[in-house]
Amino acid sequence: METTVIEHDGAMLARLEGDDRVFEVRFDALEPTDVTLRFRRGGERVGSVYNDDGTKRTMARLTTAREGTDFIGVEVPKEFVAEVLDTALEMGRVTDETAAEGYRLRVL
Repeated sequence: METTVIEHDGAMLARLEGDDRVFEVRFDALEPTDVTLRFRRGGERVGSVYNDDGTKRTMARLTTAREGTDFIGVEVPKEFVAEVLDTALEMGRVTDETAAEGYRLRVL
């Protein structure tokens, strides 16, 4: 799978592309909790990365621009999640570095 995690046009861009999936999110800040990374843009939550019911599967979820609770979810490798977290930390885009380390210990 090909990954891109960069600062671009005033925001972070994270993209994962493979034969069977594409995931892309643009965000201003990454908000970590114990088991979730939340993507925020303009103060709004636009998606998240979470562990699927405590299994080894790591899922990424994007909210849609439609009304209601629609979302798009795709499984993502933990290596991609670690790259997103590391790059966001380097770029000063993580809201709580202590929570980020807790996330790393529990999920990655």
